[in-house]
Formats: sequence, C-alpha cells, structure tokens
Amino acid sequence: MIRPSFSLAPGARRFALPPLLAALPLAVVAPPLGALALALGGFVIWFFRDPERSPPPNGVVAPADGHVSVVREEEGRIRVGVFMNVTDVHVLRAPMDGSVETVTHRPGAHRPAFTKESERNERVDVALDTHDVSMIAGWFARRIYPYLSGGDAVTRGDRIGHIAFGSRADVLLPAAYDRADLLVEEGDSVRAGETVVAL
Repeated sequence: MIRPSFSLAPGARRFALPPLLAALPLAVVAPPLGALALALGGFVIWFFRDPERSPPPNGVVAPADGHVSVVREEEGRIRVGVFMNVTDVHVLRAPMDGSVETVTHRPGAHRPAFTKESERNERVDVALDTHDVSMIAGWFARRIYPYLSGGDAVTRGDRIGHIAFGSRADVLLPAAYDRADLLVEEGDSVRAGETVVAL
C-alpha cells in the first residue's frame, strides 16, 4: 500500500503548476489575469491539502470530510455516503481495519454527487474483507486516485485515496451493523478518519 507522507495529495503539481507558471508573464501583460492565475494556482494547492488526522480509539470512522448524504440499507447492510463540497479536504481515509480483496474501476457518468443519479457515476469500488468503500466522481471530478491494490492491509484512518475536484465517498458496513449502531444521520458534518459514524 502507498502511504503518502506529504502534505499535498498526488496531482497537486499537475493542476497547480500551469496557472502558477502563467501568472508571471500574465502579470506583465495583463495584471488582472496574472492575479487571477496566481489565485487559481493557490486555490488548487489549498484544495489538495492533506492534513494529519488522529482516529479515535474505537468505532467506524468517516471515509471523507463533508456532510452525510446517504444512509440506507442494501441487501442487509448499511451504506453511509459522505458528499464533499469544494471546501472540504478530498483525501479519503479507511473507515475500519481490513485487507483489500479487490480494487475495481467502473466507468460511468459525471452527475452531481449529491443526487440519486450519481449511483451511475464513474467510481472506484474497494472490497475489503471487513467492509467496502466506494470513491465516486461527481459532475466536475474526472480523476479518482486510489492508493490501494489487492492484498494491501489497511488500518483505520489510513489514507486510501483521493478524488480530484469532487465528490462522494461511501462505506458499506459489515452485515453485523444495523441502524441502531449508527451515530450519524443525513445532513451531519463529518471529518475523514476522525468522526465516528458507527459503533
């Protein structure tokens, strides 16, 4: 498993360098455009921030920063989905300890991640022996970067991937969990790797 030790998620350079490099020449010929390019590059760096997190001693933690947008049952298991808006950290965290069985990329649409239509969006599904995690692209997001591959072991709170400029991360809890075990409901604000969503 890749364990990034940097403070920016992968891809930051790719998206930030073009506007930052354009800022200087633009500042000479068109100062407002130079300022805009500099601001855009700064925003991209801020967007790709990857702060340290400290998981609590117990419980299933949120896979992403944002607001809980989905709580539902699927074939006897509970799915909790977290929608990330543009101001949230987009680095995803492991909700539970586990061993990765498969990592599957599924092409699809790019609908807004907070809508029901997002179920058909492009996604990466990570099946672990204890639970499943889905990284779902939104209408603007076009890059999902999983840090995992089959056979990797993860510890609760580990970085497991990020989505560039979007969208939603879901955890499908083990069958042993039911709604009485949930500590969150739709609309609640959560932090990846720190907020306990189920006990």
